[in-house]
Amino acid sequence: LKNYTGLVRASFTLCIKNRVPVFTHHGIVESFVKILQSSIKKYHCTNWAYVFMPDHLHIVLEGTHKNSDLWKAIVLFKQKSGFYFSKELPNIRWQKDFYDHLHYTENELINHILYVVNNPIRKRLALNWQEYPFTGSLDSDLSSIVWS
Repeated sequence: LKNYTGLVRASFTLCIKNRVPVFTHHGIVESFVKILQSSIKKYHCTNWAYVFMPDHLHIVLEGTHKNSDLWKAIVLFKQKSGFYFSKELPNIRWQKDFYDHLHYTENELINHILYVVNNPIRKRLALNWQEYPFTGSLDSDLSSIVWS
């Protein structure tokens, strides 16, 4: 099992079961951003970037403390957002698992942030990353990282 505790960086991709497009309305995405914020705060993480695609979500996190736990933060986020689904969108569920990847170098981290924020462009949902309404960061200035 990979070590997601301490001063580590990782990205996660969470998919909606049956690829149902859910993240298409500001209200839903805003609710999920708040859930993400509370989940990563509890486990001492910062968020480099997130992108809510219609049927999946990319999140890039970093531990800020020796007690940080990125894995627990994502599991808590999935639990809390799953509860949101059960109350607000009862026919929607997360896929059982998620994809994850540790980033060992600064260059690898930056390249993955670029990949994540450019995902809407590759899927023809926007012409540039700034135009896509569901791209953001809780703790970083993306414009200082991303050169479009």
